[in-house]
Amino acid sequence: MRKTSPETAAATRRGPGRPRRDAGAPPTRERILVAATDLFAERGADGVAMRDIAERVGIDVSSVHHHFPTKAGLLDACFARVFAAERDALDADVDALRSALVTGDRADALAALHQLVETFVTFLEDHPHTTFLWLRRWLDPTADTPLDEAYALPIYSRVEDALLAAGGRGLLAEPTPHVTVRSLVWATHGHVTSLAAAGRDGVGAARERREFRAFVHRFIDRLYPDASPS
Repeated sequence: MRKTSPETAAATRRGPGRPRRDAGAPPTRERILVAATDLFAERGADGVAMRDIAERVGIDVSSVHHHFPTKAGLLDACFARVFAAERDALDADVDALRSALVTGDRADALAALHQLVETFVTFLEDHPHTTFLWLRRWLDPTADTPLDEAYALPIYSRVEDALLAAGGRGLLAEPTPHVTVRSLVWATHGHVTSLAAAGRDGVGAARERREFRAFVHRFIDRLYPDASPS
Protein backbone atom coordinates (compact mmCIF):
# COMPACT_ATOMS: atom_id res chain seq x y z
CA MET A 1 0.00 0.00 0.00
CA ARG A 2 1.31 3.42 -0.94
CA LYS A 3 2.14 5.57 2.06
CA THR A 4 0.89 9.13 2.31
CA SER A 5 3.50 11.72 3.18
CA PRO A 6 2.87 13.93 6.24
CA GLU A 7 2.73 16.98 3.96
CA THR A 8 0.05 15.39 1.78
CA ALA A 9 -1.92 14.27 4.82
CA ALA A 10 -1.80 17.80 6.26
CA ALA A 11 -2.97 19.29 2.98
CA THR A 12 -5.83 16.79 2.87
CA ARG A 13 -6.90 17.69 6.37
CA ARG A 14 -6.83 21.40 5.53
CA GLY A 15 -9.15 20.86 2.60
CA PRO A 16 -9.05 22.54 -0.79
CA GLY A 17 -8.38 26.24 -0.79
CA ARG A 18 -7.54 26.38 2.92
CA PRO A 19 -4.40 28.50 3.43
CA ARG A 20 -1.45 26.96 5.20
CA ARG A 21 -0.92 28.55 8.61
CA ASP A 22 2.37 30.37 9.07
CA ALA A 23 4.66 28.10 11.08
CA GLY A 24 5.75 31.11 13.11
CA ALA A 25 2.20 32.20 13.99
CA PRO A 26 0.82 31.65 17.50
CA PRO A 27 -1.13 28.41 18.06
CA THR A 28 -4.76 28.51 17.03
CA ARG A 29 -5.95 28.28 20.64
CA GLU A 30 -3.97 31.38 21.58
CA ARG A 31 -5.22 33.28 18.54
CA ILE A 32 -8.78 32.42 19.52
CA LEU A 33 -8.18 33.67 23.06
CA VAL A 34 -6.69 36.95 21.86
CA ALA A 35 -9.56 37.60 19.44
CA ALA A 36 -12.22 36.55 21.95
CA THR A 37 -10.74 38.72 24.69
CA ASP A 38 -10.79 41.75 22.41
CA LEU A 39 -14.36 41.08 21.26
CA PHE A 40 -15.69 40.36 24.75
CA ALA A 41 -14.02 43.58 25.93
CA GLU A 42 -15.56 45.55 23.06
CA ARG A 43 -19.10 44.15 23.13
CA GLY A 44 -19.61 42.07 26.25
CA ALA A 45 -20.25 38.33 26.25
CA ASP A 46 -23.87 38.66 25.15
CA GLY A 47 -22.86 40.72 22.13
CA VAL A 48 -20.38 38.17 20.74
CA ALA A 49 -21.13 34.93 18.91
CA MET A 50 -18.66 32.12 18.36
CA ARG A 51 -18.91 32.86 14.65
CA ASP A 52 -17.75 36.44 15.28
CA ILE A 53 -14.64 35.09 16.96
CA ALA A 54 -13.99 32.66 14.12
CA GLU A 55 -14.26 35.50 11.59
CA ARG A 56 -11.87 37.66 13.61
CA VAL A 57 -9.28 34.84 13.69
CA GLY A 58 -9.93 33.76 10.10
CA ILE A 59 -10.89 30.16 10.82
CA ASP A 60 -14.01 27.99 10.68
CA VAL A 61 -16.37 28.24 13.62
CA SER A 62 -15.97 24.49 14.07
CA SER A 63 -12.32 25.14 14.94
CA VAL A 64 -13.37 27.50 17.70
CA HIS A 65 -15.76 24.87 19.08
CA HIS A 66 -13.00 22.27 18.87
CA HIS A 67 -10.86 24.28 21.29
CA PHE A 68 -13.72 25.78 23.33
CA PRO A 69 -16.99 23.81 23.10
CA THR A 70 -19.01 26.56 24.82
CA LYS A 71 -18.91 30.34 24.90
CA ALA A 72 -19.02 30.25 28.71
CA GLY A 73 -15.89 28.12 28.72
CA LEU A 74 -14.18 30.47 26.29
CA LEU A 75 -15.12 33.49 28.40
CA ASP A 76 -13.67 31.81 31.47
CA ALA A 77 -10.46 31.04 29.55
CA CYS A 78 -10.16 34.69 28.52
CA PHE A 79 -10.40 35.82 32.14
CA ALA A 80 -7.91 33.14 33.16
CA ARG A 81 -5.50 34.42 30.52
CA VAL A 82 -5.65 38.07 31.59
CA PHE A 83 -5.48 37.03 35.25
CA ALA A 84 -2.32 35.03 34.59
CA ALA A 85 -0.70 38.05 32.96
CA GLU A 86 -1.74 40.31 35.85
CA ARG A 87 -0.52 37.82 38.43
CA ASP A 88 2.84 37.47 36.66
CA ALA A 89 3.22 41.26 36.61
CA LEU A 90 2.22 41.82 40.26
CA ASP A 91 3.37 38.73 42.17
CA ALA A 92 6.85 39.94 43.04
CA ASP A 93 5.56 43.31 44.29
CA VAL A 94 2.70 41.70 46.22
CA ASP A 95 5.21 39.39 47.93
CA ALA A 96 7.48 42.34 48.72
CA LEU A 97 4.54 44.26 50.19
CA ARG A 98 3.42 41.33 52.31
CA SER A 99 6.94 40.88 53.63
CA ALA A 100 7.34 44.59 54.40
CA LEU A 101 3.94 44.86 56.09
CA VAL A 102 4.41 41.73 58.18
CA THR A 103 8.07 42.05 59.18
CA GLY A 104 9.39 45.43 57.98
CA ASP A 105 9.18 48.93 59.35
CA ARG A 106 6.83 51.72 58.33
CA ALA A 107 9.14 53.16 55.67
CA ASP A 108 9.57 49.73 54.07
CA ALA A 109 5.81 49.17 54.08
CA LEU A 110 4.98 52.48 52.43
CA ALA A 111 7.72 52.09 49.82
CA ALA A 112 6.47 48.62 48.94
CA LEU A 113 2.86 49.84 48.71
CA HIS A 114 3.86 52.71 46.41
CA GLN A 115 5.78 50.27 44.20
CA LEU A 116 2.87 47.84 43.94
CA VAL A 117 0.47 50.62 42.95
CA GLU A 118 2.94 51.89 40.35
CA THR A 119 3.26 48.41 38.85
CA PHE A 120 -0.52 47.90 38.82
CA VAL A 121 -1.16 51.21 37.06
CA THR A 122 1.51 50.46 34.46
CA PHE A 123 0.14 46.97 33.85
CA LEU A 124 -3.39 48.20 33.16
CA GLU A 125 -2.13 51.04 30.98
CA ASP A 126 -0.22 48.47 28.91
CA HIS A 127 -3.14 45.98 28.85
CA PRO A 128 -6.31 48.09 28.55
CA HIS A 129 -8.32 45.09 27.34
CA THR A 130 -8.08 43.83 30.93
CA THR A 131 -9.96 46.89 32.15
CA PHE A 132 -12.64 46.68 29.48
CA LEU A 133 -13.13 42.95 29.95
CA TRP A 134 -13.76 43.51 33.65
CA LEU A 135 -15.97 46.54 33.07
CA ARG A 136 -18.18 44.47 30.78
CA ARG A 137 -18.40 41.84 33.50
CA TRP A 138 -19.25 44.41 36.19
CA LEU A 139 -22.08 45.95 34.16
CA ASP A 140 -24.14 43.10 35.60
CA PRO A 141 -23.01 42.83 39.23
CA THR A 142 -25.13 39.73 39.93
CA ALA A 143 -23.78 37.58 37.09
CA ASP A 144 -20.59 35.55 36.77
CA THR A 145 -19.45 36.09 40.36
CA PRO A 146 -17.26 32.95 40.07
CA LEU A 147 -15.10 34.97 37.69
CA ASP A 148 -14.41 37.48 40.46
CA GLU A 149 -13.64 34.72 42.93
CA ALA A 150 -11.25 32.99 40.55
CA TYR A 151 -9.60 35.87 38.72
CA ALA A 152 -9.76 39.03 40.87
CA LEU A 153 -10.08 38.23 44.56
CA PRO A 154 -6.95 36.03 44.86
CA ILE A 155 -4.65 39.02 44.28
CA TYR A 156 -6.80 41.55 46.10
CA SER A 157 -7.20 39.29 49.14
CA ARG A 158 -3.44 38.88 49.50
CA VAL A 159 -3.02 42.64 49.64
CA GLU A 160 -5.98 43.08 52.00
CA ASP A 161 -4.65 40.43 54.39
CA ALA A 162 -1.24 42.08 54.46
CA LEU A 163 -2.76 45.50 55.18
CA LEU A 164 -4.85 43.97 57.95
CA ALA A 165 -1.73 42.39 59.47
CA ALA A 166 0.06 45.75 59.31
CA GLY A 167 -2.85 47.35 61.13
CA GLY A 168 -2.63 44.66 63.79
CA ARG A 169 1.04 45.45 64.30
CA GLY A 170 0.27 49.14 64.67
CA LEU A 171 2.35 49.81 61.56
CA LEU A 172 -0.46 51.42 59.56
CA ALA A 173 -3.91 52.58 60.61
CA GLU A 174 -5.99 50.44 58.23
CA PRO A 175 -9.45 49.46 59.49
CA THR A 176 -10.99 48.66 56.08
CA PRO A 177 -8.35 47.15 53.75
CA HIS A 178 -10.96 45.85 51.34
CA VAL A 179 -12.26 49.39 50.78
CA THR A 180 -8.74 50.70 50.23
CA VAL A 181 -7.86 48.01 47.71
CA ARG A 182 -11.14 48.30 45.80
CA SER A 183 -10.87 52.10 45.72
CA LEU A 184 -7.43 51.96 44.15
CA VAL A 185 -8.47 49.24 41.71
CA TRP A 186 -11.58 51.09 40.55
CA ALA A 187 -9.71 54.39 40.31
CA THR A 188 -7.11 52.76 38.09
CA HIS A 189 -9.73 51.18 35.83
CA GLY A 190 -11.33 54.63 35.53
CA HIS A 191 -7.95 56.08 34.61
CA VAL A 192 -7.48 53.50 31.84
CA THR A 193 -10.96 54.31 30.54
CA SER A 194 -10.08 58.01 30.44
CA LEU A 195 -6.91 57.20 28.51
CA ALA A 196 -8.93 55.29 25.94
CA ALA A 197 -11.37 58.17 25.55
CA ALA A 198 -8.57 60.70 25.11
CA GLY A 199 -6.36 58.48 22.95
CA ARG A 200 -3.38 56.60 24.29
CA ASP A 201 -0.75 58.86 22.71
CA GLY A 202 -0.07 62.55 22.67
CA VAL A 203 0.24 65.36 25.16
CA GLY A 204 -3.15 64.75 26.76
CA ALA A 205 -2.43 61.09 27.44
CA ALA A 206 1.01 61.86 28.86
CA ARG A 207 -0.53 64.43 31.20
CA GLU A 208 -3.24 61.96 32.26
CA ARG A 209 -0.63 59.34 33.11
CA ARG A 210 1.48 61.81 35.06
CA GLU A 211 -1.43 63.34 36.97
CA PHE A 212 -3.00 59.99 37.84
CA ARG A 213 0.26 58.67 39.26
CA ALA A 214 0.61 61.81 41.34
CA PHE A 215 -2.93 61.25 42.62
CA VAL A 216 -2.54 57.60 43.64
CA HIS A 217 0.76 58.23 45.42
CA ARG A 218 -0.72 61.27 47.17
CA PHE A 219 -3.74 59.13 48.11
CA ILE A 220 -1.47 56.57 49.81
CA ASP A 221 0.55 59.23 51.63
CA ARG A 222 -2.60 60.87 52.96
CA LEU A 223 -4.24 57.57 53.82
CA TYR A 224 -1.23 56.64 55.93
CA PRO A 225 0.19 59.94 57.25
CA ASP A 226 3.47 60.15 59.12
CA ALA A 227 1.75 60.47 62.48
CA SER A 228 1.72 57.25 64.46
CA PRO A 229 -1.59 55.39 64.20
CA SER A 230 -3.89 55.81 67.15
